[in-house]
Amino acid sequence: MSQNNLHRDEAAARAALLTVQSYDVELDLTDGQGAPGEGTFRTTTVVRFTSAEVGAATYLDLTAPAVSEVVLNGQPVDVAAAFDGNRIAVEGLAADNELRVVADGAYMRSGEGLHRFVDPVDGSVYLY
Repeated sequence: MSQNNLHRDEAAARAALLTVQSYDVELDLTDGQGAPGEGTFRTTTVVRFTSAEVGAATYLDLTAPAVSEVVLNGQPVDVAAAFDGNRIAVEGLAADNELRVVADGAYMRSGEGLHRFVDPVDGSVYLY
């Protein structure tokens, strides 16, 4: 398993290799029945980027309890082999790339990520 923290040299190498055009992030905060989800939420992220080196490998940082789908340039990626709990490894980059990831994100209480709180007075769910 990779470390949870990105190191400076890793960030510099990835920045030299990749130029990100866009991120499209969709969050489904329901339980699938229209009520607020309790422990996790579904996220679908599409990253469009270029690679300075065709055929190169890189990774996407992602801390999540589960990843259900990874697709690079229309081709499925073996999630079990690519996702180690903190990163998704992809290889065989083209000059122009689209990476789609479907995952379950966890509500966090560490000050990072999405936090879910149930008000004990009125029972309402708040997200921040």
